[in-house]
Amino acid sequence: MAQMFINGEWVNALSGRSYEVKNPANGEIIDSVPLGDAGEARAVVEAATAAFSGWAGTAPDKRAEIMQAGIAKVKENLPELAALLTKEQGKPLLEANGELHHFLHGMEFYAGLASKIRGALAPLPPAMNPKSYGVIMPQPVGVSVGIVPWNFPITLMGTKVGPALAAGCPIIIKPASTTPLTTLRIIGLLNEAGLPPGVLQCVTGPGGSLGHELISHPQVRRVALTGSSATGERVMQVAGPQFKRITLELGGSDPMIVCPDADMAKAVNGAMIGRYWNAGQACLAVKRLYLFAGIYDEFVETLVSKVKRYEPGDGLTKAEKPMIRMGPLHTESQRVEVEEQLADALGKGAEVLTGGTRPEGLEKGYFFNPAVVVNVPEESRLVTEEVFGPVLPVFKVSSLDEAIAKANASPWGLGASIWTNNMKWANQAAREVESGMLWVNQIHYGYDEMPFGGVKASGIGREHGPEALDYYLEPKSVVFGGLD
Repeated sequence: MAQMFINGEWVNALSGRSYEVKNPANGEIIDSVPLGDAGEARAVVEAATAAFSGWAGTAPDKRAEIMQAGIAKVKENLPELAALLTKEQGKPLLEANGELHHFLHGMEFYAGLASKIRGALAPLPPAMNPKSYGVIMPQPVGVSVGIVPWNFPITLMGTKVGPALAAGCPIIIKPASTTPLTTLRIIGLLNEAGLPPGVLQCVTGPGGSLGHELISHPQVRRVALTGSSATGERVMQVAGPQFKRITLELGGSDPMIVCPDADMAKAVNGAMIGRYWNAGQACLAVKRLYLFAGIYDEFVETLVSKVKRYEPGDGLTKAEKPMIRMGPLHTESQRVEVEEQLADALGKGAEVLTGGTRPEGLEKGYFFNPAVVVNVPEESRLVTEEVFGPVLPVFKVSSLDEAIAKANASPWGLGASIWTNNMKWANQAAREVESGMLWVNQIHYGYDEMPFGGVKASGIGREHGPEALDYYLEPKSVVFGGLD
């Protein structure tokens, strides 16, 4: 059985309880992990609190050195980690390897920033003292907690661990209950590189009890969540009254707009990867496709022909070319929700051009044939809700103004894209589309070098980029006066 990592040691739950982690491709038990609760939450916070001053006082170059050593250990174990990630999450090996490389790139990015944190010198009015001056000193916020979802458990763990360690903050990771195994393995490898006990810990268990205790603990000063909008609302209710530093990267219903002058081949590829990567289980996935009328028929025909190449199956096996492997949805409840959303649209007059059913011969897993849907009513659940699965509704528009209006008619505002070579149109989309990030002729993808997050119901704050460090640092103002 796997164990939690608390204060530099592998431990079981205080209660002795555990639960099983199953493979969504076949229902087989992979391993079991401790069922942590409030007692474990208090233990990790106590250990992190004790470790805070030492880690904050560690020279930035030394912090970076330890991070780099941990990164090297992870690199040495990539094949094992990719296979484990595929087993517990379901994504194909190709995508699991991609996620691990994204994680490593992000960790290296923040390790490089550890020694580059800068303050500022502030000129002050001479009236009180002509020799006075101000200094702004960034200081670590304190004990931090990262709540990580199941869809990209390693990448989204890294976006929290990297800036926290670089800034000098101990961090506690709580992975999703269904995907803790690869996270625990990586947390162990990073600690083997020399992190002091209590600096990087990981506890497993339900969000309702364990997660609540972590984010409500008075010693925790920073909470970073990636999850649903409903979960983000609950976190705000618990952590907000204690004035904790909070970032919430929540749900999305990303629109993709394709203009008549776009490179059709690249745009179709962008829609393919943007919607169906990870079986469509991504916050920033393309979830609504808006095509100008003049290109609609050709684009849809090409897209459907390519989507038919997807072959659901176990992510540990490769599909024979020209087929493309697609893994299962992560849980049965996830698949049922996607089926219900699709059925609602069909009941209101929508039409499925391909997919939308459970494949034969794969009854043990949560597989679903990827779908392209047209004539979708605006009031259907495929439009009004976040669809976390491989179903893409396609809409015809007559102008960019209409496309932007429809794109913005959503409670979410995480990402969006426009495909055009017309700079006037691209600039209009950049100004008017309500999203935290806009891609122009690019596939929806989060870059470690650029801040990422949403507006409206898609959350608050930013991860990625140097800006992510700001949420782990407190600018302390110091005024010097009368020093000759």
